[in-house]
Amino acid sequence: MYDAENMQAFLKKRLSNERYEHTMNVARECRRLAKLYGEDEDKAYFAGMVHDICKEDPREQQLQWAALSGMGFCDEEASSWKVWHGVAGAYFLKNHFGVADKDILNAVRFHTIGRSGMSLLEKIVYLGDMTSEERNYSGVDIMRETCNKSLEKGMLYALRYSMKKQLKRCAVIPHFTLEAYNEYTNMFPEDTYHI
Repeated sequence: MYDAENMQAFLKKRLSNERYEHTMNVARECRRLAKLYGEDEDKAYFAGMVHDICKEDPREQQLQWAALSGMGFCDEEASSWKVWHGVAGAYFLKNHFGVADKDILNAVRFHTIGRSGMSLLEKIVYLGDMTSEERNYSGVDIMRETCNKSLEKGMLYALRYSMKKQLKRCAVIPHFTLEAYNEYTNMFPEDTYHI
């Protein structure tokens, strides 16, 4: 059902070596998390592999596809080019590869910003991207450890990390991210660790 072999060959030609390595690391991490939490491993591997399919496309192309996606591309996202590739990637997969699985499309679309009510696959791709093997930012080991114990607590930690990073850059925060943050903060109101 998921033609990972042909997609891998396509991505190897399409992406830089560094981006391709990241992509394959995310795919492997998504498979691992899927096994741990009971998601379809092949589906998770494929979704992880394609999450950055449009990351290195020209910004104008990303913006055009994001705007055409019909996937709720919001004003906050439109003002931040670093997140365009997720929405553009979902559009590209649907329109150029015929990917019809809404769960895969949403996992790609929301892998940079999150949203409330994420499916298991969406959470796996979001966190797989943040904890892939080559990641070495401060706190990644805590993030990995948290994800291994609880996907939901992993989401809370990841969203706090992401929002702190955005606030330091004085960047806008999409309403999808704020809603996700509130969802997980309400889920764990006693959890007061700081990033």
